[in-house]
Amino acid sequence: MTDDWASDRAEPLAVGPPRNRMTRRERARAARYRRRRRTAAVLAVGVLIVVAIGAVFLGSQLWHSLFGGSADDYAGDGVNDVVIQVHEGDSTTVIAQTLRDSNVVATVSAFVTAADGNSAISAIQPGFYKVRTEIPAADAVERLADPANRVGRLVIPEGRQLDDVRDVKTNAVTDGILTLISDASCVDLDGERRCVSVDDLRNAAAALPPEALAVPQWAVAPVLAMGPDHRRLEGLIAPGTWNVDPSAQPRDMLGALIAAGGEVYEQNGLLNTATSLNMTPYQVLTVASLVQRESTPEDFAKVARVIYNRLAEQRTLEFDSTVNYALDRIEVATTDGDRSQETPWNTYLRPGLPATPICSPGLPALAAAEAPAPGDWLYFVTIDMQGTTLFTREYEQHLANIELARRNGVLDSAR
Repeated sequence: MTDDWASDRAEPLAVGPPRNRMTRRERARAARYRRRRRTAAVLAVGVLIVVAIGAVFLGSQLWHSLFGGSADDYAGDGVNDVVIQVHEGDSTTVIAQTLRDSNVVATVSAFVTAADGNSAISAIQPGFYKVRTEIPAADAVERLADPANRVGRLVIPEGRQLDDVRDVKTNAVTDGILTLISDASCVDLDGERRCVSVDDLRNAAAALPPEALAVPQWAVAPVLAMGPDHRRLEGLIAPGTWNVDPSAQPRDMLGALIAAGGEVYEQNGLLNTATSLNMTPYQVLTVASLVQRESTPEDFAKVARVIYNRLAEQRTLEFDSTVNYALDRIEVATTDGDRSQETPWNTYLRPGLPATPICSPGLPALAAAEAPAPGDWLYFVTIDMQGTTLFTREYEQHLANIELARRNGVLDSAR
């Protein structure tokens, strides 16, 4: 009975809307669409996470760089030696930013805080300083305040020439400007001493075009006229205290110094004075170099007048300093053999001025060349060891003065 009842009952009816019957192709397309949507959603979330992390990191770095506290500081002895430059007028904050850019300190504010109240930092001189990367801000302050860490300081005394010179009597050697530059370029970085050699400086001076060496326009023609002789740059580097970048190339060192020298000379009226004297600025600079080498400051203006008087009368200058220049030596008097040597500087044989200045004149010598003393003198000679110099227009009197100099042991032979 049970089986008969089960077989005879009615099937249950489906309730609800009819099924949407999709083809196999339509079902595959729908599945692909769902997968693409899921992938796009995952990628979008990933991009948002990366952007958020990057924004937080960069914001944190900027905040700590500008406003970070003592926790945002390096510790230890640093990683590598590095040279940084302090420019004229740099504030403590600007110096701090220079250090931060060179990875010396971790934050600007850490250095500013460490330097607060430090008079040495407040009065720091423009120049180049050796420090180390990744050091505590207090350590950076201490290093900058220590004069031993200043590098590239160059002092050029008045009257120096490019090459070294030897004193005939004592055999003492006076360093030339090229040697002084080479010495100033030396720096010890991580135990290795680095210097620009005198030979490299001399080669750059001889070979590079004037514009590459920042030669002022008023000196270009005479510089070119000297050809590949490094002494064509003589006199263009002014005496004074300069800063040399130890990491610079020889051409850049020379160019920076020549540009600075030209600015010094021009600021002191060289261009205007040359026009008033009916001379070129280069000629006036050459006169100043002769004044520097031939006399002491109290006689600068008189010696300048002698030079101009002799030029006006078309007399040879006959200066021993011009003979000695080509020989790289210092000697009060020269021999007949010395004076017979033909060089571009020998004013016993060459009429007019020497081909180049014979040294770097100081501003007092330049001022004398620009404003010579009034007088008709044609001759002068130093007569004693105290530097007393006698001036005259008469040759006979000059001979008498020379004899006095010989008796006093200043001259061994007549000039």
